[in-house]
Amino acid sequence: MTPELNVGILLNELFVDTVRVSLPLFRPELCLVATIVLLLLCRMLPLLRYLDSGGIALGGVCFAAWYAYVDFLSIGSQVGDSLLPATAVRTELFGGLLVFDSFTAFLRLVLAGFLVLYVVLTKLSGIPDREDGADFYSLVLGSSLGMCLMVSANNLLIVFMAVEMASVPSYALAGMLKGRPASSEAALKYAIYGAGAAGVMLYGISLISGVLGTLVLPDVSFEMSRVLAAGGTSGSTMVLCLGGLMLSVGLAFKLSAVPFHFWCPDVFEGAAAEVGAFLSVASKAAAIALLVRVAFAFSTPASDDAVGMSANAVAITDARHFVVYVIGLFAAVTCTFGNLAAYGQTNMKRLLAYSTIAHAGYLMMAVAAAVAMVAISPQGARDAVSAVAFYLATYLFMNLGAFGIVALLRNRLKSEEISSYAGLIHVSPGIVIAMAVVLVSLIGLPPLAGFVAKFLVFSSLVDAITSGAESPLMLSLLVIGGFNTVISLFYYLRVLKVMTFDPVPEDRVSEPFPFVSISGAMITGLVLPVVIFGVFWSGLYAAAHLAGVIAS
Repeated sequence: MTPELNVGILLNELFVDTVRVSLPLFRPELCLVATIVLLLLCRMLPLLRYLDSGGIALGGVCFAAWYAYVDFLSIGSQVGDSLLPATAVRTELFGGLLVFDSFTAFLRLVLAGFLVLYVVLTKLSGIPDREDGADFYSLVLGSSLGMCLMVSANNLLIVFMAVEMASVPSYALAGMLKGRPASSEAALKYAIYGAGAAGVMLYGISLISGVLGTLVLPDVSFEMSRVLAAGGTSGSTMVLCLGGLMLSVGLAFKLSAVPFHFWCPDVFEGAAAEVGAFLSVASKAAAIALLVRVAFAFSTPASDDAVGMSANAVAITDARHFVVYVIGLFAAVTCTFGNLAAYGQTNMKRLLAYSTIAHAGYLMMAVAAAVAMVAISPQGARDAVSAVAFYLATYLFMNLGAFGIVALLRNRLKSEEISSYAGLIHVSPGIVIAMAVVLVSLIGLPPLAGFVAKFLVFSSLVDAITSGAESPLMLSLLVIGGFNTVISLFYYLRVLKVMTFDPVPEDRVSEPFPFVSISGAMITGLVLPVVIFGVFWSGLYAAAHLAGVIAS
């Protein structure tokens, strides 16, 4: 067979695979791409400039959410609630660059659902204005497209490209407030930190691929165990460790994990509250999902190796210990620092920024537990990943609700300082009750969704302890998590104390917030799920449990 025929057959197979398999499972992302193109045309063509960019964006994300929902139902019917192996419902897309499984389907549905709520919120809050609407929504959807790729990445190069696709538009979003030096400063800081993290991350990927000879995530653990078990030199081991740490820098930057968190408070304070909501929820969800994929890729037992099984098992166990301790250390420091640093904040957006950092720490605790149990207790690892998925789904409503209230109050009070909320209970009791619900849920108190989410995270740590998976570390994380939950009471409740007990400032001239309005209905729509999923949480957990198949 001639080389020309070989190339022709290869291209034909690639075309058939793309059209029949990859594109049908890529419909939510294609909806986002089509919406971005239409928004850019609205910006470029005079006849289309008068179209409502927010309405176009809302229509596009609704289609994306619908296709994400259909795909989730489809894969959910295949997985059910059984212990089928993850490979049984795993489809590689575009030649193995991306993967579609129940984890992808659930997280993509969470991101798409967030986008629908987010676009509605921005329409109600007035950011962006009509002139910049097409640019704003193009950036939001472009960044969201990168986040969808992060969730489904199956190759280290796609990991890097997806992180950059999600990050670069968000740099511009941070500077969208015209005429405000703080917004421009936030964008500049964000871009500088992001560029540095991207360079370090890419170099780490090059080191890993140079030693292992592969970029495909499912092959990483096999190649790593083979290299280490074959008597790899101390130099190759050191290069792998260094590459893994450098890769973790990029992930830690997206998670705003300590010590790569410095950009987060300044960006949240300088940017619009709506941009802070986007970075706090969508960016964190995608980053945690990517962390789960990368962590499992570096620690899953290479059971398909027929030769040197025991040596390979020992090698991958050592690698898993390294991954667990790195994630656990990040989790403990990040959670503690975020909660302690929130104490002295006087700006509500800055307080929520440190709250975001702390919650990233809680999520990483569950990821560490899942990785620790992957070889010892697959069911425990699946439950831990399910806890992460449930946490992200409920965190969507909690944090978007908090930032939405801040944005709407900003339009009334012309301030985002906590002191400006003094005595709001007397003029806007509905908005104070809504804020109380989301803040108490962020603390993790019953009977709200935040309590169930934290309970599941701590349960995963208990499962790791009882199964003997890194018990000392898991016990330490459990104690640290409980301690941080207690200390977070004070700065969240301080906001409620200002709203309810502090006297109304004499110079306040703003009108009360009309809770019986479209904006009030939007806030109610964000707050009600926080209450509902705190009481009737089994349905959402069943959906999240499907995502945990990745650990089976």
